[in-house]
Amino acid sequence: MARIVARFRVFPESIEVDLGELRNRIEAALPEGSRVEGSGEEPIAFGLKALIIGVSMPEDAEGVMDRVEDALRRVEGVGEVQVLAVTRVR
Repeated sequence: MARIVARFRVFPESIEVDLGELRNRIEAALPEGSRVEGSGEEPIAFGLKALIIGVSMPEDAEGVMDRVEDALRRVEGVGEVQVLAVTRVR
């Protein structure tokens, strides 16, 4: 079964948000069948860093991308979420 991997840029609410803890909260909040496939940090400006995170999800689940985005936006400490890329993998 093929899967989708989406890369997101997650902006924290403030520079005080610990990105490691934010990543852990995101992992715990993802819908069933989805998982974090990697992450990194991207400097933005004035000490603010964004979390770049890859999320793998089943291709055949209807609405899964919307559920993942909604889950990311609801995580405590998340200010904004941008989709960077979506790829299909086997």
